[in-house]
Amino acid sequence: MAPQQKSKVLIIYTGGTIGMIQDPHSHSLKPFDFNALTAQIPELKKFDIELSSISFKKPIDSSNMHPTVWVEIANTIKTNYNKVDGFVVLHGSDTMSFTASSLSFMLQGLNKPIILTGSQLPIGIIRTDGKENIITAIEIAGAKHKGQPIVKEVCIYFEYKLYRGNRTIKYNSQHFDAFKSPNYPVLAEAGIEINYNKHALLKPKNKKLNVYTELNNDIAVLKLFPGISKKITQSILQTKGIRAVVMETFGAGNATTQDWFIDELKQTIKKGIVVLNVTQCQEGEVMQGKYETSAQLKKIGVIGGYDLTFEAAVTKLMFLLGQSKSTKEVIKQLQKNISGELTMV
Repeated sequence: MAPQQKSKVLIIYTGGTIGMIQDPHSHSLKPFDFNALTAQIPELKKFDIELSSISFKKPIDSSNMHPTVWVEIANTIKTNYNKVDGFVVLHGSDTMSFTASSLSFMLQGLNKPIILTGSQLPIGIIRTDGKENIITAIEIAGAKHKGQPIVKEVCIYFEYKLYRGNRTIKYNSQHFDAFKSPNYPVLAEAGIEINYNKHALLKPKNKKLNVYTELNNDIAVLKLFPGISKKITQSILQTKGIRAVVMETFGAGNATTQDWFIDELKQTIKKGIVVLNVTQCQEGEVMQGKYETSAQLKKIGVIGGYDLTFEAAVTKLMFLLGQSKSTKEVIKQLQKNISGELTMV
């Protein structure tokens, strides 16, 4: 029986806290060369996985994340897709959920693991959470069963848990367990062994990778609060050139029923601008029509976002609008589960 070939994993370093090391003299933090990764994490030498790495020429803080960077990551994955068995993307945690969500839409037909991870403390700090995050992310990215990758989707691994990327939110800036997946089960938990929740893992139907790099960020956000004024609402909805509005509503998708507010939304929708309703709650979903305060929204053409996270809502719209789809087609696709981002009843 021929020996099983080693899995090959490519590490893509984009920037963020995980790639910072403390200068022993100035104590300031600076990015370090990931060619010296094994010097910082000698445990990696024990892996029966062939590792390679690519580092962005100019690592960026995740607060400066932009769709152009998502395109760069997607193209890097496309170029190396047939060379390796999985990918680990090292990324700042603040906007990691946006990047994971965007990549899940951009990389259609994905049949290999893309595991995003990072840390709350730089890898050069003694108490860093980065070492364990990288080690286990690599193990998951290289894991196979009967010659096939166990994970075939874009995920986030953080603090012993693997999440579907487009289901995550960053909810904590102080603790190591920085992420949650409010409306979808954890895909795996790392303890003595890595236990996969096989029923929750995405099972792709299309086996050919198609990479979509056209994104349109002409999107506005209208976050409701008690007492929001007409002039503020108008200033957002009447922004020149917008193609879509993500409206963050109360509870199960509820909003004020004041005449002026409904009229403003009506006028916006008549212009062919998509209005997508997502809840401000971390858990639960939009159920337009369940209460009187959301029935009118449904009636005038506001699109219910079900249990989409805000991050997934924004990036899904960027993806759909980038394909030059008509408003009618965008609306149709928003209500479909494209990459495991929605729980459809």
